[in-house]
Amino acid sequence: LLPAPEFTSPAEVRNYCNSLRAAAVTLSIEVAMGAEILKGVLAAVPDPQGRAFGSRIRAQKVARKLNKAADALRDAAKNAAAAYSTFQQEYEEEINRVRHRARRPQQPVINWSQQ
Repeated sequence: LLPAPEFTSPAEVRNYCNSLRAAAVTLSIEVAMGAEILKGVLAAVPDPQGRAFGSRIRAQKVARKLNKAADALRDAAKNAAAAYSTFQQEYEEEINRVRHRARRPQQPVINWSQQ
């Protein structure tokens, strides 16, 4: 799911954080959907004591834990995006120093007034 954590360039840091964010978002959606499906399935199981809404309450207790897992994955996605943003802020000077050198030389401009 994730690239190797070889952080030898800003592009690799960005790639790692974006991959983590994308994976966490996808997983959080899957887990949230799984929680809803599980809740529906477990709500159909009869309550052993015959309590009214007992099966729904038990199903909700189980699904609540999966919903917490989905929330944690969503938080992981936010933190991955925040990690790259913080990296950019903290190392802005170093990134700009290298970015300036990495620019292509400008094409010579033709001065049409000199003939």
